[in-house]
Amino acid sequence: MTPVIAAAEESGNFLVSPSVGLMIWLLLAFLVTFMILRKYAFPAIGDALDRRQRAIEESIDAAERTREEADQLLAEYRQRLTDARAQADEIVARAERAGEVAKEESLAAAKTQREELLEQTKRDVEAETRRALQEIRREVADLTVLATEKVTRKTLNADDQKRLVDDALGELDFSALSGERNQG
Repeated sequence: MTPVIAAAEESGNFLVSPSVGLMIWLLLAFLVTFMILRKYAFPAIGDALDRRQRAIEESIDAAERTREEADQLLAEYRQRLTDARAQADEIVARAERAGEVAKEESLAAAKTQREELLEQTKRDVEAETRRALQEIRREVADLTVLATEKVTRKTLNADDQKRLVDDALGELDFSALSGERNQG
């Protein structure tokens, strides 16, 4: 065997076949690396993991509190909505009652006003009828005196005029003009 081939076989062999010295050095290097990592790296990694765990727990707690507050606000909102609907229904009912009362009051006031207007109109018609009858009586008296003077061709004195007018008025039926005959 050539020295190169022998060296190649030995170099590949030493990795496969363990030697005690190599194992001790590997074990020692592992322990030193482990001690360095344990002293410097693991505490930092542990602290980072602890901080991450606390942050996650705090986020979970905050989310839980937020969810509880949201549930509470939702329940409060629903209660307020129910109260608002009840108040709206009550307001509508009151408005309907007030509308009915106003309608009844308006109808009663209109009826009273209509009756007052009818009474006033009746009084006005009666007064106008009386005035018209007085006017007709005066006209009849004047016409009677005038007709009598023309028929007799003489002027009548005051007593004759009075007697003649009273006779003429007694013969006229003024109740037909005033509508009293229809009512009786």
